[in-house]
Amino acid sequence: MSKVVAINGSPRMEKGYTAMVLTPFIQGMLDVGSDVELFYASRLKVKPCTCGEMYCWYEKPGECCIKDDMQLLYPKLRKADILILATPVYIPLPSEMQDIINRLCPLIKPFLEIREGRTRARFHEEVGIRKIVLVSTGGWWEKGNFGTVVRIAEELAKDASVEFAGAVLRPHAFLMKEQGQLTEKGEAVLNAVRGAGYELVNEGVMSKETLEAISRPLISEDELRRRYNRML
Repeated sequence: MSKVVAINGSPRMEKGYTAMVLTPFIQGMLDVGSDVELFYASRLKVKPCTCGEMYCWYEKPGECCIKDDMQLLYPKLRKADILILATPVYIPLPSEMQDIINRLCPLIKPFLEIREGRTRARFHEEVGIRKIVLVSTGGWWEKGNFGTVVRIAEELAKDASVEFAGAVLRPHAFLMKEQGQLTEKGEAVLNAVRGAGYELVNEGVMSKETLEAISRPLISEDELRRRYNRML
């Protein structure tokens, strides 16, 4: 049974579009018998990293000097097989989500290596995470708007020497609903999202076809631009 920790970084928490997409993704994992724990970054009391002297690296490797809700999260992360980072696209991330990512440093073993021309490290041996996956929503039409967020998740995985298992991306997510109700196209997207969660656990990989179904355009780029510009 896979143990999964999901962190939803949306300030809107359960009410946001990120939660709308993350929920069926988690359900797909549950369908295969996974143990999933969900945390909301905005509900956790997590301070920014202020230990510029790298206490968790030099003084007491693996231990964070800041005593806040990350102390509750660290044991969960150490036991997890998969870490889900779920976030809307801000510029680039909501502040609470960025704080949590920065505070993952105590999970990293204080030993650097050069791999493929880049400085990398590894998780401590007791950290079970082997895959990091991104779930992200945005308001703009194109998938290119996710570029920075995807790179953050991908670099985190590479820095920790684990697999970046891919990105579940839903551009112009707000168009999945009309007048507060899920549209037929929106329902099809969420069914594909559930399939992606199932595939990740059951097959170890999310198929290209499933990810493309999740990200497919719901209207033309020109039409979306017209809708936005009418709001001005």
